[in-house]
Amino acid sequence: MKESLDNTSSANTDAKQQRGIQSLDSTGELLAALVAAGKPLSLRDLAAAADMPPAKAFPHLVSLQKIGLLSRDTSGCFEAGPLALELGLIGLQRLSPTREAEPEIVDLAVTTGMSVAMAVLGPLGPTVVRLEESARPLHVSLRVGTVMSLVNTAIGRVFAAHVADDVRHGLLAQDHLRLAGASTTDTRDAKLAQPYAERLAQIREQSIDTALNKPIPGINTLAAPVFDHTGSIVLVIALMGTAGSFDSDTQGGAAKTLLAATQRLSRRFGYVSG
Repeated sequence: MKESLDNTSSANTDAKQQRGIQSLDSTGELLAALVAAGKPLSLRDLAAAADMPPAKAFPHLVSLQKIGLLSRDTSGCFEAGPLALELGLIGLQRLSPTREAEPEIVDLAVTTGMSVAMAVLGPLGPTVVRLEESARPLHVSLRVGTVMSLVNTAIGRVFAAHVADDVRHGLLAQDHLRLAGASTTDTRDAKLAQPYAERLAQIREQSIDTALNKPIPGINTLAAPVFDHTGSIVLVIALMGTAGSFDSDTQGGAAKTLLAATQRLSRRFGYVSG
């Protein structure tokens, strides 16, 4: 009997502990609305975005200012305050891009039925660190640890498009050592340099690249970048499938699915487009 009473008391205690503070719930709605907007908002606009009257929103906003979660710019609009920025930096420092990307990699493979590769920029160049194969594995030489060409692979070109010029030039000098790598002569050929530069510019504009039947005949690839809060590229994720088995156009369904995943990850890592 005593044990039963103890269990009941414990359940009641847990229920009380889980009960939130309604006013803080309203405060959270205002913060969520500001995050969703992605820019400073006036009292009227922020209240409207949180679906509450300005008179109700204002006391919450005053308190958020007092503790530093919000501040106001010169036009009086509300934006993230110093405490919010510090909390955000703490969260970003704890994130591991490769670990956080794991669920997206698995989900992409399941959703598209294609093989998915994730690469980082390692000491030797763009290096595959994760490979989730489809139910019908591709017969390719790509493995975890494979280092990709910056010239002749979609994964490599996406990295090349988003690294600093001096980094790219240094990596290109060793491209002949990588999978499908170009020779040193090729990377210095002025006739080849202009089309390559135009291709990288196109990748920066579209945030995606394709490799059709190259460097592996019969295999098409779509690759897209993931950025962190500094705007630096941290990952490239690629979809791979046999030619003709999926829409490999950069405006097609597979490309949109891939871009949605990379954009979600970029937002999670603090990247703000533009």
